Amino acid sequence: MDFHRIKRLPPYVFAEVNEMKARARAAGEDIIDLGMGNPDMPTPPHIVEKLVEAVQDPRTHRYSVSRGIPGLRKAYANYYQRRFNVDLDPDKEIIVTLGSKEGFANLAQAITTPGDVILAPNPSYPIHAYGFIIAGAVIRHLPVVPGTTDQGGDFFENLDRAVKHSVPAPSAIVLNFPSNPTAQVVDLDFYKEVVDYCKARNIYILSDLAYSEIYFDGVPPPSILQVPGAKDIAVEFTSLSKTYSMPGWRMGFATGNAKLIHALARIKSYLDYGAFTPIQVAATAALNGPQECVEEARQVYKARRDVLISGLAGAGWDVPSPPATMFAWAPLPKGFEAMGSLEFSKLLLDQAQVAVSPGIGFGEYGEGYVRIALVENEHRSRQAIRNIKRFLGKADTSNFPPSDNQAKVS
Repeated sequence: MDFHRIKRLPPYVFAEVNEMKARARAAGEDIIDLGMGNPDMPTPPHIVEKLVEAVQDPRTHRYSVSRGIPGLRKAYANYYQRRFNVDLDPDKEIIVTLGSKEGFANLAQAITTPGDVILAPNPSYPIHAYGFIIAGAVIRHLPVVPGTTDQGGDFFENLDRAVKHSVPAPSAIVLNFPSNPTAQVVDLDFYKEVVDYCKARNIYILSDLAYSEIYFDGVPPPSILQVPGAKDIAVEFTSLSKTYSMPGWRMGFATGNAKLIHALARIKSYLDYGAFTPIQVAATAALNGPQECVEEARQVYKARRDVLISGLAGAGWDVPSPPATMFAWAPLPKGFEAMGSLEFSKLLLDQAQVAVSPGIGFGEYGEGYVRIALVENEHRSRQAIRNIKRFLGKADTSNFPPSDNQAKVS
């Protein structure tokens, strides 16, 4: 028997590379994994210590609060005030989620009627589209490739075309800046134009700001909620995963429009009792405690970025330097374009023992790229670069046929 929602989910593109990686490791190969965006730095000690302290109190072993404990919601309101100068009501405009991914998927369930049209970026983190597909929506993809959001880019031309040719009219748009996977950033003027456009057409905005604190060029990424009136239509998803190296803790937030936050709270009240209370207590300590650890993590990622980008250039692979996130969005090296991102990723793993994420896994407009994560220390990054340089130097690209994916996209 086929299940309707499962049928709408395509095969997981990353699974092929993951299976190859597992087989290689089982055979004793030293695989340098630059594929998954899984922070490798330890959670700062003061956060771990608060978790240990809280878990020793048996009262914290009971059911928690689905919306998040009041102290944590207040701490997050304070964070938005000092970081973005945005005032939020902790009771009506903030909800704690089990990571931003869960919050995003459950809000999609809350606000979607089957057949609704949702505008989603492409390439993008898979949940941006598939959270709504699982909820029964129809996705209209907006190409958001390098250059489209720059001054003079065609993002708003694409947006206007999508809105005019969608039936029914779109009910929501997803934004993700700094972007996973492309590392693109936007400024407040961009957000202002999006808000003005969407308010005039009654389109909700769902902004993913998970990489708000991982930036390298001195200008902190803005929040869409900084735009006056944005809270009338926008909700923003954030996470502690990258900011405080807490990916396994599954601690995220949704903030902004009170109606959307209320809808998410209603859904969550049926599905979970919130994160384990000691984790929420420790998250409160992360937000209220010393913030030097955030800058330290940022500098580690910046150093890794610089080693990776300069090293790949020396190996003959020119990759743009990402201004933010923990990823580099790399066009396939010259001579490998025809084989497509999936086959290139498999070949790189087999010949150079380096794992990356094929761009096609992030949507059709991701073809021709791979995503490289800054999740290995500088020593391992240099080792990966040496392996790649040897691979590129000896590879014979004349016999590479076009891949099925490449043929479909082109």
